[in-house]
Amino acid sequence: MIDSRTICAADHTDETLARAAEDYLLDGIIATHVADLFKALSDPTRVRVISLLAHTELCVGDLSLVMGMSQPAISHQLRVLRNLRIVTARREGRHVFYTLSDEHIHDLFQQGLAHVKHE
Repeated sequence: MIDSRTICAADHTDETLARAAEDYLLDGIIATHVADLFKALSDPTRVRVISLLAHTELCVGDLSLVMGMSQPAISHQLRVLRNLRIVTARREGRHVFYTLSDEHIHDLFQQGLAHVKHE
């Protein structure tokens, strides 16, 4: 861990500390993927979809009914989430069922929810 207890002024540089910090700097591609993930989570409708899928697998029709939105609107949100690998789809006959991609997404949602509810 970097020791940040020193007071840092605009004209201050510490080559050793700066070099140690470089180990934690994300490369541009990874930073873009993480930013895209958080952009997806910045939409209240998508967060609500994730809140449902964190508990059960649902099809577009079920999501539409529960959320009071049209199927095309839900399908659009699911397409965004699927493209970012936040949800996965499983076809069963004419129906496509959606669930969260993995525990990382579930945990990220739960951590965000806990943070917001924390007083």
